[in-house]
Amino acid sequence: MRKRIKAVAVCVGIALTAPASAQEELNFDAYREMLADGNPAELYEMEGEELWRTARGPKNATLEQCDLGLGAGVVAGAAAQLPRYFEDAGRVQDLETRLMYCMDTLQGIPSKEIIDGKFLQGERARLAALVAYVVTHSKGEKIAVDLSHPKVKEMYELGERTFYYRLGVMDFSCASCHSQDGKRIRATQLPNITTREGAAEGWGSWPAYRVSSSQFWTMQHRLWDCFRQQRAAEPIFGSDVIIALSTFMAGKGNGIEAKWPGVKR
Repeated sequence: MRKRIKAVAVCVGIALTAPASAQEELNFDAYREMLADGNPAELYEMEGEELWRTARGPKNATLEQCDLGLGAGVVAGAAAQLPRYFEDAGRVQDLETRLMYCMDTLQGIPSKEIIDGKFLQGERARLAALVAYVVTHSKGEKIAVDLSHPKVKEMYELGERTFYYRLGVMDFSCASCHSQDGKRIRATQLPNITTREGAAEGWGSWPAYRVSSSQFWTMQHRLWDCFRQQRAAEPIFGSDVIIALSTFMAGKGNGIEAKWPGVKR
């Protein structure tokens, strides 16, 4: 497994450092297929499953009673129906904020520790592994966010407004990069989020393992980095603006199969 990951990383590194003219000739679809065949996200999934079943925190409890929307402890198919409104939390939550809620209420691990933390470190890194575990059990499921709930509909509309809202010193919006077909940045094809298929592609391929940095990124991490690249104020982890954008993408991609977890360059 380690040899395969190393080989894949070398191949991708060669592709990304090749001259522009050579890059045009490379078949990046073939590279993506090769990467997906041995997706290192599986390692995070295994870690997440162990974390799900391990008693931790001040309450020395597991997450096996965490309700992701389909009943206590039900993981299969849950990610495909998130974000959703949760009565106990009194808000619309995506997968990460729901897991954070369960870690707080069931295990006593303060949400503030995750919100104030850093990506890839501490409890936020453990949360990412839990995300990998949960989404794997919705791979191949059709995205099915319930937009009939007034709170979810409200969040969807906020996400749509945010998608088109220009901000930052570069006067960019999400739509600046994700509202046309055929756009790309280097080897990365940019999905057209304004279409149902593009929204499903963007939503249903994150979280993902990033070969170029040997890191596993959740959707919260991906969207946070989009704000950073726009030179805009970076959103607080778990804030409504991220959940709204997630709800917009997921809701627009309803009915299309998710491919979690993804693998990126």
